[in-house]
Formats: sequence, C-alpha cells, structure tokens
Amino acid sequence: MSSSNDTPEFALPLVVRVEKTEPPARTDALETAARAVLVMLCDDRSLGEGEWARAMRDWQDARIRKVVRRARGAEWRKASRLPGITVTGKTAEVRVFPPVPLDGWPKELAKLQVSGTELDDTGELPPPAPGQALLWLNPDLPMSTGKEMAQVGHGAQLLWWAMTDADRKAWREAGFPLAVRTADPARWARLTTSDLPLVRDAGFTEIAPGSCTVVSDFPVRGD
Repeated sequence: MSSSNDTPEFALPLVVRVEKTEPPARTDALETAARAVLVMLCDDRSLGEGEWARAMRDWQDARIRKVVRRARGAEWRKASRLPGITVTGKTAEVRVFPPVPLDGWPKELAKLQVSGTELDDTGELPPPAPGQALLWLNPDLPMSTGKEMAQVGHGAQLLWWAMTDADRKAWREAGFPLAVRTADPARWARLTTSDLPLVRDAGFTEIAPGSCTVVSDFPVRGD
C-alpha cells in the first residue's frame, strides 16, 4: 500500500531483555514477542481516540513493519520508562512500544542493538496444548532470533485479523495462548498451500523479499 510523500513510514518497536548471565530461552522469547504484538493491538490506548490510536492506524494502513532490538541493565531500565507495555513469559521480557516513524526513534531505543539477538532453547519443547494458536516457522529459512521475533509478531497479527469477533474475544480473554514451533518440511509444504495466514517478508533485512517465513494456525479446540 502506498502512502503520500508527507506521511512517514512507521515501525513497531519491540525490545527484548537479554542479560548476559540469564538470557531468555529462544522459543519463550518468540512466543512472548508474538503476545506483545497482540496486547498492543488490543490496548485501549491503541483504539478509538486513545493516545496511540493515530500512530497505530498509520502503521497498520501501510506495512506492518516491526523492528526488534535487545537491551540489558541500564539500557533496559531506560527503555522501560518510555510509554509502552512489557509482556513477560517464563524466561523472557519483551517491551512493545507504539509505532514510531523510521527516522524518528526515541534516543533510548535508537541506540539499542538490532544485531546479536541470538538465543537458544535449553530443553525439549512441550507439545502444543488445546486452546493455543500455532505459529509455524519455515524449516528451511535460517533467521536470527530477532528476525524470528518480528516474523512471529507478523504471524500473530495476521491471525488476529483473520479471526471472527467471537474468536478474538475468546482468545483475548484466555490471554492469547500460543505456541511457536518449526514445522517439518512435509508439514510446511501443506501449510503454505492452505488458506491459513501466511507471512511473506518484505526483504528489508536478512532474507530475500517475498520469502515465506511463518504460517499461523487458529487455536486448537479442546474436547
């Protein structure tokens, strides 16, 4: 979608806390980032006449670009004082901020590093539970953890848009349960030919434009 010359392009900033001694687990950071995007979309300040609503509309009417940076120690404390929302997982903390123009980042965020966000999982991941949405990563497309966080954020947002009002309400009231997993090649082939929401990257960083990164599946129904 094109925009006029006097309309800046916006990005949604996400900052993941990565302390040297206790970094978060990779999958928990991905899942926490995805939930952070959903929490921001639903916050009262993002809706109607809320203080973030104009920036949210301008951002969502164009590319839903997201930029993930990392912080620790004093950097994290400074970032946490800016208007935004911190979402906490089992090991991860991710703070999401209202969209900012690409050339107008607050100095506390602009100086944070984008590169070097490489995290690992320390144990076997549990099977997805009933009620969780599934965000499936492309098994053949290596990405940094920061890039993956942005991509699953896109996937969560596309899934939210694809839901009915009733399903959105139920998912939100449950706290946005979701799981991020890497699909095996056979599953990935099926997913990308389904009608499920599919993220195609714009190609600004790391990977080629049009690359399929994430397929989003609706929350699993319990018996």
